[in-house]
Amino acid sequence: MSINPNNPLSVLKSHLHATYAAAALLLATGSLAQAADLNALIWCDHADPALLQPFEEANGIKVNVKEFEGTGAGMAIVEQSQPGDWDVMVIDSIDIPRGVEKGLFEPLPEDKLPFADLFPQVKMDGSTVAGKRYGITEKFGYNTIGYNKTKVDPADMQSMAALTGDKYKGKIAIYDYYLPVIGIAALAIGKKTAELTEADLPAIKDELLKMKANAKLVGEVTASQTALATGEVDILVGGGEWVTAGLAKENPALDFSIPKEGAVLWSQSLAMFKDSENKELALKFIQYIMSPEGQARLATSSCYWGMPANAKAALSDEQKKILRFDEQPDFLARAQSYPAPNADLDKKMQDVWTEMLQAQ
Repeated sequence: MSINPNNPLSVLKSHLHATYAAAALLLATGSLAQAADLNALIWCDHADPALLQPFEEANGIKVNVKEFEGTGAGMAIVEQSQPGDWDVMVIDSIDIPRGVEKGLFEPLPEDKLPFADLFPQVKMDGSTVAGKRYGITEKFGYNTIGYNKTKVDPADMQSMAALTGDKYKGKIAIYDYYLPVIGIAALAIGKKTAELTEADLPAIKDELLKMKANAKLVGEVTASQTALATGEVDILVGGGEWVTAGLAKENPALDFSIPKEGAVLWSQSLAMFKDSENKELALKFIQYIMSPEGQARLATSSCYWGMPANAKAALSDEQKKILRFDEQPDFLARAQSYPAPNADLDKKMQDVWTEMLQAQ
């Protein structure tokens, strides 16, 4: 994600921010929680009381949360804080090494966490640092094609060619986040997201411009989701379960596809701060989030849904159906990693994205 996300990743229902603002302000104004409490830097899905209350009640503590969007914003909060202010952090999985380089995170005890129960493709084996794991993937999903199955032919959604053909011209929205959508454009022209170079950008730009020519709008998370949910558009480029699953009860016509070209995999992780003064409680929290019960609550958070990383998540049959749980092995086999360009390539990708946005 990276909701972004990353993140994705980042927010689906912005009106929830006000609901949880009081807890965020407690820390934002510099008020320090009691030492027995847990201080967590989080994405909005972790602010859901349905997720936090069982842990708080079981341990007789309060989880003080501060919400942020995107790794950059999270790192900025850390830099403005004192050592020991924070205990745990939600972060894009691809950014775990970045935090380790800054000396922020504590290695996690593999024998005390359910790594063996994770979907193999999201274990982050490639993100270990010096043989140690500093994060554990808790939730994942796809930037792909979201759509209204009563308005479009679901068979058409099995190929990205539908995004640039004439059939759905004016019926498409594009999620306004450059990395995942550039990844989608790369997949559409047969490129691997992990191998992108500057030489690929002209062809990617051409593909983006074709998508833009068919699009009614390019919008951030809430605008693009609303456009799909209200019928303003029938297809969302960059959408996925994080858009459609949480709205399934309100609008069961919304669905997502993993087309033959693949999809961009996003994932979010939990990390423990090296300077935490409550490492035992921090580990307990991570263990709770990674438990079958915690995973089910996180996966179906009121802010946005996503796939639990733990394959043993205690989801109901209906929740599994909405998330297309049984199809995950096939989806994961065809998904490709979130683009992770170096600073120079990242700037050039942003330039390409800006040119696409400005195109008439």
